[in-house]
Amino acid sequence: MNQAINPGRHAADTQAIVVDEVFPHAPEIIWKALTSGELIGRWLMAPDGFAPVVGNRFTFQTKPAGEWDGTIQCEVLDVVPNELLSYAWRGGHESNDDGYGSKLETVVTFTLTRADAGTRLRLVHSGFVLPKNDIAYRNMGEGWKTVVKRLDAVVSEQASSQTQH
Repeated sequence: MNQAINPGRHAADTQAIVVDEVFPHAPEIIWKALTSGELIGRWLMAPDGFAPVVGNRFTFQTKPAGEWDGTIQCEVLDVVPNELLSYAWRGGHESNDDGYGSKLETVVTFTLTRADAGTRLRLVHSGFVLPKNDIAYRNMGEGWKTVVKRLDAVVSEQASSQTQH
């Protein structure tokens, strides 16, 4: 039987995680926490080889599963200082079918915009293919909320140390 591939299918079957928060700090302070490897390690995971330069490749290491070694392969896709940081987030393994560690080909984008109370941070982690990435989508949906809270703590600490100098 010959089946036609529906070109619109991919977009219809993908989901994105969106976390939207307003931080009472200037975009520059949040940007530093988003783009300093040492600070990223405090609110997300320690990156290996990160630099906020388009085309730069880096990795994160998390818990392995099945054939997947736990390495998240990333590549910086877009950088607009103090406004936008986007990187590919690839991990998992084809053999991990639809459980933890299933193949991921996603993109994480942080957008910063000035707001009355400080800066709006909008995090979008897009490209989850459902149902294959269902577990990752659910786990990371909750995980990113926790990560943004930790980011807030790191940013607040950075802001208070700047005002003391």
